[in-house]
Amino acid sequence: MDKLNISTGTIVRTICLALALINMVLSAMGKPVLPIEDSTIEALVTSALTVAASVAAWWKNNSFTKPAIEADNTLKLMRENKR
Repeated sequence: MDKLNISTGTIVRTICLALALINMVLSAMGKPVLPIEDSTIEALVTSALTVAASVAAWWKNNSFTKPAIEADNTLKLMRENKR
């Protein structure tokens, strides 16, 4: 079986996004992960964390499938050959 070479950045961004989404869902259910008493501050922090993680996670091309990773490698080779 071929090994997928998913980049470390893709994995880190995806984990950050998952944590932010879990925190937001738990906060909406009344069980916040962040230990902040004031609900307004908690909502702002949770929203900011989710927005930041979402932007960071999907700003870059996140290739998980073998064809997508191969296409990334082909594009990289094409860009290197132009230089």
